[in-house]
Amino acid sequence: MIDLSIDPAILEKAVGLARERNIIIPTLAQQANPALIPAVIKDKLAGVGLWDVNPLNLFRITWHNQPVPSGGGYGPVNFVEFPRELTGVDARIIALVGKWFPTGAHKVGAAFGCLAPRLVTGQFDPTSQKAVWPSTGNYCRGGAYDSALLGCESIAILPEGMSRERFAWLEKVAGEVIKTPGSESNVKEIFDKCWELRKSGQALSIFNQFEEFGNYLWHHEITGRAMAEVVETTLGPRGSLAGLVVTTGSAGTIAAGDYLKKHFPGCRIAASEAVQCPTLLANGFGEHRIEGIGDKHVPWIHNVKNTDVVVAVDDEASIAAIRLFNEPAGQKYLAAAGVSEELIQNLPLLGISGAANLIASIKFAKHFELGGEHVVMTVLTDSIEMYGSRLEELRAARGEFSGVDAAVAHQRWLLGAGTDMMQELTHPEKKRVHNLKYYTWVEQQGKTFDEIQAQWYDDAYWTSIPEAAEKLDALITEFNHRTGLLTA
Repeated sequence: MIDLSIDPAILEKAVGLARERNIIIPTLAQQANPALIPAVIKDKLAGVGLWDVNPLNLFRITWHNQPVPSGGGYGPVNFVEFPRELTGVDARIIALVGKWFPTGAHKVGAAFGCLAPRLVTGQFDPTSQKAVWPSTGNYCRGGAYDSALLGCESIAILPEGMSRERFAWLEKVAGEVIKTPGSESNVKEIFDKCWELRKSGQALSIFNQFEEFGNYLWHHEITGRAMAEVVETTLGPRGSLAGLVVTTGSAGTIAAGDYLKKHFPGCRIAASEAVQCPTLLANGFGEHRIEGIGDKHVPWIHNVKNTDVVVAVDDEASIAAIRLFNEPAGQKYLAAAGVSEELIQNLPLLGISGAANLIASIKFAKHFELGGEHVVMTVLTDSIEMYGSRLEELRAARGEFSGVDAAVAHQRWLLGAGTDMMQELTHPEKKRVHNLKYYTWVEQQGKTFDEIQAQWYDDAYWTSIPEAAEKLDALITEFNHRTGLLTA
């Protein structure tokens, strides 16, 4: 599924460009464990801002960045734990923090996972081809950023209804920004634009996160290991990892669950989506406001057979939560409710999808009646930095957020989160969800009947993907050797 065949002629061009632009490529092993990064690179990073368009920031595509905007080194995995005072459950809900990646979202890692295999094999020519990044938000930002580091042209594709912050930043970094009709749920329109570009005759390479197994591989090897590190350091002597709960989006992050299941017996994987668009839960469709997660299809790279639970979250719950976490009246209310000042200061680390992940984790903990010895892992893809304009729109439409509004938001949407709109997936239910892939991927996107059958019936289909990590790292090491930069 991850093609590592080499085109020597194009590879030589990529090596030449990397040498010219002083680009050294990190290995997956280095992104998982920054202790492996050469000291000379760490020293140079001391003078580089987290969002700077500097090739050295490829080495900041890791969960281990020091949480500072400039000059930071490496440390423990960045995470935040949500206590009972906020969640109403005893279970320990812990989330990895995406804000401290370049671009402010961990999707820059998924983009790297898709780009790196083609770059170091010569399957992508950065000297002549444009890199196309179809997305519902953060992924195309990460792809445009990675492209800028490499000095190649990029095309970012995302729905026109996404937050203003995404477009403002993209217009400075991406070579071209294409806005497709609709919002988070309008993924087909993005795919249609990709087909249009393919037929245009332009020299380009499309990195579709929904089907690229480099996305799966990066999260399995990097996010999965980061989560395992956090679990191992936070579990008490009787503790256990109850599950991973994430909104599916492109189904990259949920691949971390496949890693966790191998190391923590009993861990469940829960896929979350919006109540307004219950595709996994009820073959449904619709439009919602949980930005960036994408819907109305099942991503090709989602290992549905290994998914145990589907959880749907009302998008109003996420909207209410970001106001509760960021408006002064909300923070004042939470302080009176016993939430620590330290956590209140960290609540802006949650974007809209992060709030959805938190609420889905609360529902998961209630459904399985989890106690204080249980850990539930989730992720905060981005932070409120991506949604300041949404808060402004909410104030304009609904008025100022009051203490009563804060109480309602907390009591109804967090403490009052119920176990409705959830389903534990039996074997037939998993197959039902898997079969939904047919309509998108076989009928529309050129996948074959044999491929979709192999995803379900051939266990080696999924277990073989992580085997590419070591081979990819060897190719990255050889690529760096050929540039001569690391030796120099």
